[in-house]
Amino acid sequence: MKSALLVVDAQQSFLKRPYWSETDAPRFIERLQMLIDRCVAQRVPVLQIFHVEEEEGAANPFSRRSGYVKTLPGLRIEPTEVFTKSVHSAMFAANADGQNMDYWLRKHGIEHVIVSGIRTEQCCETTTRHASDLGYKVSYVMDATLTFKMVTESGRIYTPQDIMERTELVLAGRFAEVKRVESLQL
Repeated sequence: MKSALLVVDAQQSFLKRPYWSETDAPRFIERLQMLIDRCVAQRVPVLQIFHVEEEEGAANPFSRRSGYVKTLPGLRIEPTEVFTKSVHSAMFAANADGQNMDYWLRKHGIEHVIVSGIRTEQCCETTTRHASDLGYKVSYVMDATLTFKMVTESGRIYTPQDIMERTELVLAGRFAEVKRVESLQL
């Protein structure tokens, strides 16, 4: 089964968000780099996806005009293809030729997608569900995703670990195989 690695939103835009935390970032970058390197060594295509929002112009760190829609510092990636999206699911992302992710994957005979990136419970989880519904086998590499503390309206705090556990609970066995970098079979 032919695979592709999706690196979702691992971009500098997040450094400018008020919730950004350096706490888990170094481990995330280390784990994601290990995953990228394993995929490159096994000739698995590495697809980089950037989230882009042009509203508010250069003041929005997700606008191309901000200068922050680029790879996170410390991450070495030479993607097979680059896609951009303005919604949560990377399956709607398009490359420079206007091909959406689903079209590109099918054109290249990809049946298995490996999901990594930022944010665990948002774009990565949404991409996973969407890819599964489109018929792809999905591996969700939990330790190659990153998220941040969240607070509900009632004041309850969810730590990144809480969010990751919840994401694993709702994805595993339903939409994806939840893996760690070391346990992922390429």
